Amino acid sequence: MATMEFDPLRYEGITYALRLLQAGVPVELHRCLGTFHGSPAVMSADVSQRQLAELGSVLRRTLAE
Repeated sequence: MATMEFDPLRYEGITYALRLLQAGVPVELHRCLGTFHGSPAVMSADVSQRQLAELGSVLRRTLAE
């Protein structure tokens, strides 16, 4: 799960991830500093490219397990 730094839903995402962990569900929480809700849509931004690369890496690692 990824949360954006400037997102009105940030705390809800963090709470949801923590509740999943408490329920025994494996989850990773990634805080994306310098981002806002929908920021990955700005593909030319360095922060968006880093975020998408990180999330892609997590997805590849998870699917390989």
